[in-house]
Amino acid sequence: MKASDLFVKCLENEGVEYIFGIPGEENLDVLESLCHSSIRLILTRHEQAAGFMAATVGRLTGKPGVCLSTLGPGATNFFTSAAYAQLGAMPMCMVTGQKPIHASKQGQFQMIDTVDMMRPITKFTRQLVRGNQIASAVREAFKTAQEERPGAVHLELPEDVAAEQTQVLPIPIQKVRRPDANIKAVDIAIKRIEAAKSPLLLIGAGANRKRIANMLQVFIDTTGIPFFNTQMGKGVIPENHPLFLGTAALSDHDYLHCAIEKADLIINVGHDVIEKPPFFMKSNGISVIDINFVASSVDEIYFPQLDVVGDIANALWQMSERIRVPSYWDFSYFLKVKATVDSKIAERADANDFPLIPQRVVADVRQVMRAEDIIALDNGMYKLWFARNYRALSANTILLDNALATMGAGLPSAIAAKIIHPELNVLAICGDGGFMMNSQELETAVRLRLNLTVLILNDNGFGMIKWKQQSSDFTDFGLDFNNPDFVKYAEAYGAFGHRVQTAGQLQVLLADCLKTPGVHVIEVPIDYTENNRVFTRELLDKSCII
Repeated sequence: MKASDLFVKCLENEGVEYIFGIPGEENLDVLESLCHSSIRLILTRHEQAAGFMAATVGRLTGKPGVCLSTLGPGATNFFTSAAYAQLGAMPMCMVTGQKPIHASKQGQFQMIDTVDMMRPITKFTRQLVRGNQIASAVREAFKTAQEERPGAVHLELPEDVAAEQTQVLPIPIQKVRRPDANIKAVDIAIKRIEAAKSPLLLIGAGANRKRIANMLQVFIDTTGIPFFNTQMGKGVIPENHPLFLGTAALSDHDYLHCAIEKADLIINVGHDVIEKPPFFMKSNGISVIDINFVASSVDEIYFPQLDVVGDIANALWQMSERIRVPSYWDFSYFLKVKATVDSKIAERADANDFPLIPQRVVADVRQVMRAEDIIALDNGMYKLWFARNYRALSANTILLDNALATMGAGLPSAIAAKIIHPELNVLAICGDGGFMMNSQELETAVRLRLNLTVLILNDNGFGMIKWKQQSSDFTDFGLDFNNPDFVKYAEAYGAFGHRVQTAGQLQVLLADCLKTPGVHVIEVPIDYTENNRVFTRELLDKSCII
C-alpha cells in the first residue's frame, strides 16, 4: 500500500477520530488517504488553533489528539500549542509535512529544521525517512505521548516518503499497566498521616488526568481529612463537598493559605510543579507527602519529605484500607477557614453594578451551567476569579491553563470540547484580548454547525497586566486598545451576536443562548476595579486569626 495510506491506518489503529489543521501541498498524499478514512478532518483557520483543539482532545479523552500542518510557517504556528500541551500534560501528536528529502527541485524554499525546533517542547520528535518506518514510529509516538507525564509528540512526514509503497502493517496496541505503589512507602505515609495533628489534602492536575476520583472519594470519606485543589485539579471531587476548603488560585496570602499555614502535613495528590504553585514551602515549615505516578520534581519552593510513587488510585486504596483515624486530629480551624472562604466567594455575587463585576459574572455562569457542562477559559484576569469562585462539580468541566497560561486557547478548546461532547453545554469564556488572538475560529464553529456559546469579557485592555501594573504602583501605560463591534463581528461569521446592557440580563441571555441552536457570541462589559480591592488591598490587610 502507499505509505500515506499506512500512516492513516496507523492513526485509525490508535483510535484517532479527528485531525485538526490546515494541509499544504506536502500533505496531499495524506489528505487523499484521509478522504477514504473513518477519521474526520476538521479544517481550521490557523494552525495554532488546531493545536489547541488537538491538545484539548488529549486532555478530555486521555488519548493523543492529532493536528496536521504543512512545512515551514505551518509547522512554526504549532509551536505555542505544542508548549501548551507539553506544559499542561495533554497528550497530543503533531504531524507536519516536508519537501521531498531524497530529491528536491526547490532547494531550501520554506524549509527549516522542524524536528530540531520541536525538540525542546516535545517528548518525542522524528522525521520519517522511509515508508517501512511509519508503523513503529506512530506506535512509539502515541505510546510516549500517553505515558506519565503526558505531553506533545511530533512526526514529520516528507512528501516523497508519503508517496512510497510499503508492505508494513500497523502495530497492535498493547495495554500498559502502571505499577502499584510500593507497600513500604505506603506504610510510611500512613504512619506519618496518623501521627499528624492537622493533615490537609491537596488535589493537583495529575489527579484530573486519570480516573482516580472514586478512590480519592473513598480516602476522603474514610479519613474525613479536609481538602483543597490547584486550578487544574478542580472538579476531581465535587467542590460542593462539605470538606472542600477552596481552590489555590493564588500562590500565597489568600484566605485558604491560612489553613495551609496551620497544617502540619499536606498530602499532595497528583501535584505538577509546572502548574503555578498552590503554596510555598519553607525549610522549617509543614511536611509534604507527594503521591504521584512518578517521583516528585524538587525545586527551591517544593521539596516533599516522602514520595509515594505508582498508580495514584492504588496508593489511595492501600491507604484507605489500612489507615486508622486517630482521635486527636483537629480540623476545627480548617472548617473556620472554609466558612470564611465561602463567605468571601458569596460577597457581591448578586451585585447589580454595570459594567458587571467578575463576582457577578462567575455566579451567573455557575447558575446556568449544569454539573457536567464545560466552561473553557482563555487566559486573563477572569481566570483567577473563576478558579477562586467557580465551584466545579465534575472532573474536567472547567478547562483552564495554569501551566503555559497562553492567551488564544479558549475558543479553540471550547470547539474541541463541543465536538467530543455534543450532548453537553459548552461555554467559551474569553477576554477581549485573548478572543481576538484566535477569533477567526468562529468560522470553524459556524461551518461545523456547532451549538456553542462564547462569552467575551470586554474591558478594552489587557486586564490582568493592568492589575499587576497598578499593584506595582506603575504608570497606567501601554495596555489599552480598541475593539471591533463584537455583535457585528459575530454576525459577519454567521453567528448570533448579543450585547449585555444590564447586570440582570446576563443570566437570562446565557440560558437562552445555551438552549438555542447555533453559535452565539455574548459581549459583556466588565469592570475590573474589584481586582485591586479584593486581590491586593483586602488580602494584604487580612489576618489569619479567624
